[in-house]
Amino acid sequence: MAFFLLFFLSLLASSATACDRCLHQSKASYFSKASALSTGACGYGSLALDISGGHLAGGVASLFKNGAGCGACFEIRCKNPSVCNKKGTRVVLTDDLSHNNETDFVLSSRAFSAMAQKGKGQQILKLGIVDIEYKRVPCNYQNQNLAVRVEESSKNPDYLAIKFLYQGGQTEIVAVDVAQVGSSNWSFMSRNNGAVWDTNRVPTGALQFRLVVTAGYDGKWIWAKNVLPSDWKNGVIYDSGLQITDIAQEGCSPCDDSIWS
Repeated sequence: MAFFLLFFLSLLASSATACDRCLHQSKASYFSKASALSTGACGYGSLALDISGGHLAGGVASLFKNGAGCGACFEIRCKNPSVCNKKGTRVVLTDDLSHNNETDFVLSSRAFSAMAQKGKGQQILKLGIVDIEYKRVPCNYQNQNLAVRVEESSKNPDYLAIKFLYQGGQTEIVAVDVAQVGSSNWSFMSRNNGAVWDTNRVPTGALQFRLVVTAGYDGKWIWAKNVLPSDWKNGVIYDSGLQITDIAQEGCSPCDDSIWS
């Protein structure tokens, strides 16, 4: 167990390119239809609208992180004082913009216009692209636990594909194992694409999961002890019974986000 934890965390550390908790400067544009982002590389589909209230974003490769960044929350503020408010907007990452070389983010029009001063929503949309500052923030789903959705491609009992929804805190899931409830015979799952994990080695019976998540300067196991019933069904969302509240800290120089106020 310790070997796999260190292995996955070493992969994560080698791919880290910036301090998520720091304030960054970039640009943002928008898509007129939120469906362009909800159907994006993370694979959330229409559920993206439920977990974010339509405040969606696609991010560049350093934010998407080969799918590990799916579901991450960011606060974004426009820097044009004649059009934009000081509060900005909060978004959930749902798509990959690795091909984009103009902006770090493409937002849904709802999220983009939320950065505007009252009555200036159409004005900011006409700009099309704006200078921004942004930082990653913890996701807070209040009374909603981390949930597991069984994907339509799953075939009980031979193949299981899942994705995690409503992930709180400020972490990334970097490994997933599955086992029959009460068993210590764990099978690892692979990241299929975006937020989707799958395996062809599906244990029989009711299923439990354990996750390796970034936490503090290291990582830790999260154990969801009884999640899927033995007769789990495709398309159904199951409550994990727990929530992630950790905030990962990168081992980099301290950053000053005091100007964000």
